[in-house]
Amino acid sequence: MSTRTLVSPAQLGRPRGKFFYWLTFAVVVGGFTLVFLGPLYWLISSGFKDPQEVIRTPPTLVPESFEPANYTRAWEVMDLASLLFNTLYYAFGALAFQLIFDVAAAYSLSKLRPIFGKVVLGMMLATLMIPATVLVVPQYLTVLDVPVVERNLLNSPWAIWLPSVTNAFNIFLLKRFFDSIPRELLDAASMDGAGPMRTLRSIVLPISRPILGVVSIFAIVGVWKDFLWPMLTLPDPAKQTLNVGIYSLSNGVPVNVLIAALTIASIPTLLIFLIFQRNIMSGLTAGGLKG
Repeated sequence: MSTRTLVSPAQLGRPRGKFFYWLTFAVVVGGFTLVFLGPLYWLISSGFKDPQEVIRTPPTLVPESFEPANYTRAWEVMDLASLLFNTLYYAFGALAFQLIFDVAAAYSLSKLRPIFGKVVLGMMLATLMIPATVLVVPQYLTVLDVPVVERNLLNSPWAIWLPSVTNAFNIFLLKRFFDSIPRELLDAASMDGAGPMRTLRSIVLPISRPILGVVSIFAIVGVWKDFLWPMLTLPDPAKQTLNVGIYSLSNGVPVNVLIAALTIASIPTLLIFLIFQRNIMSGLTAGGLKG
């Protein structure tokens, strides 16, 4: 059975067809590369320019006034070391809570099959249809005065950690992967005397490393790139995240130094993507087929 394509193999076999095929391919790939990497190149290169060259119209493609000291100034003036530590602290704390509670929720919905489990999953997925900005006000009022315990969580890492725990998308990813684990494997563990917790710890989690890596990346990047929520819940400058701290300290800072600080703030997430891009794709497709 032959596979249907936009260009037939006979046309590709001709010199003219092959030429136009590769020309179209190069134009499309080059265009998308320019669209995605163009802003990134402008961000990095502008950090090496002086203030006058940054705002010049039309902009210069290659920095004429090469000033690498802008990045050193940005690190010192904006106290990026402290802001970076705060962001890492919040990100890995959110990661720990997500791995504990989201894995437990997904495992329960997938393998333990609780009563009304499908209803709970449906309601959980329905929350993905709600814009995040709509939830800002009720979440802020909850953090301002937590029900039952009556605690104010402002300027506390709990204000970042607790709202990030209930991530319906991550729970859905984990559940889909857990659904792909053969039931016979869990039944064999049960016959050997392993309970649900022992099965989760000894069998499910070791073979779930790809999807756990994806959830970990999403959790870290989600906290790292967030701006509005940390700005509302962490007004203390000493406890702010990287994005909020750069914004708060931007007044009076030269534009080239500010761009250098933004570049430094973007580097960790870019490195995470470049290093773990294969893990991201393999984890997202790992539960697509049952084996």
